[in-house]
Amino acid sequence: MITSLSPLDGRYESKVKDLNPYFSEYGLIKHRLIVEISFFMTLSAEPGIKELPPFTDKEMEILEKLIKNFDEKEAEEVKNIEKVTNHDVKAVEYYIKKKLDKTSLKKHLEFIHFACTSEDINNLSYALMLKGGINDILLPEMIELNKKITQLAKEWQKVPLLSLTHGQPATPSTVGKELKVFAKRLGRQIDHLEKQEFFGKLNGATGNFNAHLVAYPKVKWLKLSKEFVQNLGLTHNPLTTQIEEHDFQSEIFDTVARFNSILLDFSRDIWMYISRGVFKQKVVAGEVGSSTMPHKVNPIDFENAEGNLALANAILRHLSQKLLISRMQRDLSDSTAQRNHGMVLGYCLLAYKSALKGVNKLDLNTKVIQGELDKNWSLLAEPIQTVMRKCGVPKAYEKLKELTRGKEVTKETVRKFIGSLKIPKEDKNMLLKLTPSTYIGMADKL
Repeated sequence: MITSLSPLDGRYESKVKDLNPYFSEYGLIKHRLIVEISFFMTLSAEPGIKELPPFTDKEMEILEKLIKNFDEKEAEEVKNIEKVTNHDVKAVEYYIKKKLDKTSLKKHLEFIHFACTSEDINNLSYALMLKGGINDILLPEMIELNKKITQLAKEWQKVPLLSLTHGQPATPSTVGKELKVFAKRLGRQIDHLEKQEFFGKLNGATGNFNAHLVAYPKVKWLKLSKEFVQNLGLTHNPLTTQIEEHDFQSEIFDTVARFNSILLDFSRDIWMYISRGVFKQKVVAGEVGSSTMPHKVNPIDFENAEGNLALANAILRHLSQKLLISRMQRDLSDSTAQRNHGMVLGYCLLAYKSALKGVNKLDLNTKVIQGELDKNWSLLAEPIQTVMRKCGVPKAYEKLKELTRGKEVTKETVRKFIGSLKIPKEDKNMLLKLTPSTYIGMADKL
């Protein structure tokens, strides 16, 4: 919408809308509904709870349809109940009871939200939302971006490249090797995220099954809780306060923030390569690079990625620190913080899409690459003085420093100097064959 306060819901809505089913208000309410109904079903299957007999196939179908048919209109009904209760989790409980009031399940309605604290429902809901949003939406985008960087690294594996250290010409590398460094770094964070556990708990008001045991002392509540959480696809956390301590959420946000920082490093380097002319950008028909300079093809995709990555990391770092801390058994500051999961991951997704778009537009400018190398014959001062040291020539470094530092060094300068060296013929011939373009070490193999 053009009147949206957040650009994620306005200008960029189409690019991040896949996160809506997970992290919108509707998504949160639906996941709460799933947890409440799933626990209701679990209780009915427990032989030790005689007041709640196993549900019939028809009753199970009623409950499953309640989840399946839950849409935005139904979510609005929950929000209307919340206007009265002023409690979002209780509103979901009342909604379910209202929907089942005219079914055969009416006599069992008090087992909905049985012995639960709100955090029993919330922690499982947020864990499911994070697991779905990251595994289904965020990770595939991260993997696709890294796959493209890896592809270009392989394609340009042997293309020599002038390196810069401290912004100054330095020992050459290859385009492929430099891209592969980033692919490896990004891939390591992806691997961490793919192995991430998503924890959940269901153990009552202060984590001790107090009310559960008073009502049904013979039920093996710890076992039931573990199986319930695991059946949701989560890892059971048996030892908590009122809240599941959110440590795993902090781990997720730290990993995503590291991925983002590496991608930020990548985006800035690519921006510099484009500025140098090493990379050209494929022109997209109809696009305008500047409002006044028609010739420009601006690296806007990497600039957009940089801005959104920085914004995302500011919030990610806050969440990763804040969610580790709760006063005593709990306070509500985590609740308002967790509601921003969608926003922060939305900025991440937006950045990944921008970076991928930019990478897909990259093309090599071999003329510029070769020109940079040909202008920097002084780079061969390193291998020449290294061979001189090997051959026992005194003050090798100092002699090359005198020859090259602050001076214009040409192909002729270098070869004349090599020719004057009193070193074995084999070493001299090897140095005479060397050029800035061939002085790449093991870069292509690495």
